[in-house]
Amino acid sequence: MSRKFISALSLGIILLALNAMGRVLADEQTPVRGGTLIAAIYPEPVTLTATYNNQYANRVISANIFDGLVYYDDNYRPQPRLATSWEVAPDGLSITFHLRHGVKWHDGQPFTSADVKYSALEVWKKVHSRGRSTFAALKDVETPDDYTAIFRLSSPSQVILSALDGAESQVVPKHIFDGSDIRKSPENARPIGTGPFRFKEWKRGQYVILERNPDYWDKGKPYLDRVIYRFIPDAAARSAALESGEVSYIPYAGVPFSDIARLKQNPELKFDSRGYSYAAQTYFLGFNLRSVPLSNLKVRQAIAHIIDRQRIIDTVWYGQSKPEYSVVPQSLTQFFTPDIPRYDYSVDAARKLLDDAGYPVKAGGKRFTLRLYTDPSSSQFLLAGEFLRQEFNKIGIAIDFTPLDNATFLKKVYTDYDFDIIFQGFGVMLDPQMGLTRVFYSKAQSPGVPYANAFAYVSPATDRLIEAYQNEVDPKKRIAVIADFQRQTLTDLPLLPVMSAPFFTVYNRKLHGLDFSPAGAHSGFRDAWIAAK
Repeated sequence: MSRKFISALSLGIILLALNAMGRVLADEQTPVRGGTLIAAIYPEPVTLTATYNNQYANRVISANIFDGLVYYDDNYRPQPRLATSWEVAPDGLSITFHLRHGVKWHDGQPFTSADVKYSALEVWKKVHSRGRSTFAALKDVETPDDYTAIFRLSSPSQVILSALDGAESQVVPKHIFDGSDIRKSPENARPIGTGPFRFKEWKRGQYVILERNPDYWDKGKPYLDRVIYRFIPDAAARSAALESGEVSYIPYAGVPFSDIARLKQNPELKFDSRGYSYAAQTYFLGFNLRSVPLSNLKVRQAIAHIIDRQRIIDTVWYGQSKPEYSVVPQSLTQFFTPDIPRYDYSVDAARKLLDDAGYPVKAGGKRFTLRLYTDPSSSQFLLAGEFLRQEFNKIGIAIDFTPLDNATFLKKVYTDYDFDIIFQGFGVMLDPQMGLTRVFYSKAQSPGVPYANAFAYVSPATDRLIEAYQNEVDPKKRIAVIADFQRQTLTDLPLLPVMSAPFFTVYNRKLHGLDFSPAGAHSGFRDAWIAAK
């Protein structure tokens, strides 16, 4: 009897413990309402919409304020957001979107199909650096009622349904922007969206504050009361703020790579590299073909031969990336082809090409000087600039490397075309038509449009391939055209792919509900919450 009693008592204690443990686990998965999330990013955004400048800082903040028609699941399939459903016509010449009822802009005005029409025709198609090619086939948007938007196409377009999320193609309010140039509107600094958070304050040089939208159409969300984005220029200071608990979230590899090993030992922190695959960002060297030396293909080929991809990854990014050799990254397995021109590392080959191009070594060991600017989004690019300066020196090319702030970089490169070489990331995106057309298409060059063709690259052969993949209906034939596009652009070499972007997110373990879908790093905090303990 005694043994039975003890056994029963022990079993009861175990069951109680398991029950309590289950409650704890359940509580950990139950979102907690309230609280302020402090995130750190740099550089500071230049606008709080991503409609005409898609730089990542603009994108990650504004995706909290604006919604897209869809979002993308782990299999890159579109899922409902402002559009609840859609149908593609059998002939591929129209896409009908059925819009969500009861959605309001942050100023209380109703969201309707007129906003979709304005956004698509006046913004995405005209001023978005990628959208001008993505939506090239879009000729009109019909609005038979407030909740139906019919995209009319001049030819079937396989790319459009891959470009409609809230970071890539934000739906903006017609009643705010209609009749003005959105690129110059002061409303970009105090945006009104339909998203989970409303704009509160932007203190230049310090922070942006967003507050919970109590009227968000996805009832019960967001869970956070507010989000504060702090602009911390120094990467080491961002790392210190994360360790001290001042900051709980840093995306886009925003801490020093030299700190990664130490930070990973901190039990309060987590690392995750998911959330970036949709953008498929690749780092390129871009050549300004207006520059006399760089207009010579042999000079560009010589430079290609002195880029030791693995060494720059190991030296500057502590091995946290992989080399890329094609303009389409290897991660896009559907489109990538290995059958491309390759420029293996060879100082001797580079020197011979420069001699053959008519640029012999002069007194002092130099052939000519080029100006190099690097992407200002990360301090690692400063180290990359110094690395490249030393590599160019091996073949007698002097590099004038000047670090620039974001605004100056964009103006010099994309408005004034005042550069020789840039080292910068471009989002190739889920479908290369989205990310590469704007860079290589001769018609994409437009002064003042960031991340478009700033390189004076004009190739009738490449233009024909771009127009072919834009209009090809057969998926297999389109893939073959994109393979030819890779071979053609790597033969002409206006840009040289170097490596995949080494992105990751660091966050405090108390932060839950982060979006790690393919576009999660720039999808906002609608599901995020902070644990009480």
